[in-house]
Amino acid sequence: MDHEVVRRIPRTDALLAEPRLAAAARRLGRDLVKSVIVAAQDRARHGEIAPEAVADAAVAALPGTAGGLRPVINATGVLLHTNLGRAPLSRAAREAVLAACGATDVELDLATGARSRRGRSTLEALLRRVPAAEAAHVVNNGAAALVLAATALAAGKEIVLSRGEMVEIGDGFRIPDLLVSTGARLREVGTTNRTSPADYAAAVGPGTGFVLKVHPSNFLMTGFTSSVDVGELAGLGVPVVADIGSGLLAPDPLLPDEPDATSWLQAGASLVTASGDKLLGGPQCGLVLGEARLVERLARHPLARALRVDKLTLAALEATLRGPETPTFVALHAELEGLRERAEHIAQKLHAEGVDARAVDSSATVGGGGAPGVTLPSAAISLPERYAVALRLGSPAVMGRVENGRCLLDLRAVPEDEDAALTAAVQAVGVA
Repeated sequence: MDHEVVRRIPRTDALLAEPRLAAAARRLGRDLVKSVIVAAQDRARHGEIAPEAVADAAVAALPGTAGGLRPVINATGVLLHTNLGRAPLSRAAREAVLAACGATDVELDLATGARSRRGRSTLEALLRRVPAAEAAHVVNNGAAALVLAATALAAGKEIVLSRGEMVEIGDGFRIPDLLVSTGARLREVGTTNRTSPADYAAAVGPGTGFVLKVHPSNFLMTGFTSSVDVGELAGLGVPVVADIGSGLLAPDPLLPDEPDATSWLQAGASLVTASGDKLLGGPQCGLVLGEARLVERLARHPLARALRVDKLTLAALEATLRGPETPTFVALHAELEGLRERAEHIAQKLHAEGVDARAVDSSATVGGGGAPGVTLPSAAISLPERYAVALRLGSPAVMGRVENGRCLLDLRAVPEDEDAALTAAVQAVGVA
């Protein structure tokens, strides 16, 4: 190691006083900036950069935020990509989160100065979107909504559930295991592929906490099958808890087979549980909608405190419910011709700069445990396969998919205002 080079490397305290790095320390934290400086100094010691370039190298290596999560442009063609955080929040929801970052009236009535119900305006917004519900409650995710229902209504009792609806969702998470963990007992009825109203009727008795209807949101069962709808279950004399999963609040003609909260409540469900971060397009949370007496039992149960959401989630959810169409809704309902025009425009611009880019037809899916089997026609930019890794490692990161030796950047889940950033990311790889 050249001792003269080492001697010329700026000291850490001097670098922390450098105006750009001092400002970064105030914004990102002293420890984080110091770690970036130390890494730049090590590069200089190993001859990778000149000692005089340490400050510039440190500034260039500073992260955009103190958090570790990086923004990603979702060009996979999966609208609700679980590994990318599912639904992107709308601008209105992001602004609401920022407004709620400081002190806020989350449990305060400003008119009286007295304590009020937590998240009352969010619940009011939710009930306006689902008039069929008498009351609503919000917890921290969809599974939590089901856990709270099972604990409050069926601990020590039986939950009657069709064998064909004992589903496993992502990462090995199984509904039966979740329910049993609450102290409830499962009463399985029917067979894997066929369950009849008589199967349920024979199982219901004094020890029944409720009948559970689960939408198999991530798979399809076809062939010699039959199931029982919510309306038939409602006549059994016990509460019917219906888990729709994907968070659709009202019917959507584009997704005729996807259950929604309004329809299942109107059909006779006592409670409907759902996720808020899927088709609703909001933050991760769990929704409980239905009969006031049952919702109140859940809300007053001691477990409800452990499952409650924070003020940022409440703010984002309310803005999602009250605000404009969400990015998820826009992506789901985007016109194919518009997607093709965007793909052609981007491909032509890249091709003019020597990039092997082509506009091609593609297909997208909903993902995130919603609308299984539904394929959405889409459009994509096709690039050489080598772009896939380089784009993932870029800034911003771009996540596409590889098919038949080509990297496809599907535009259905990419907001139109991100087209310029997507194009620039590809251009950066092309000239690297």
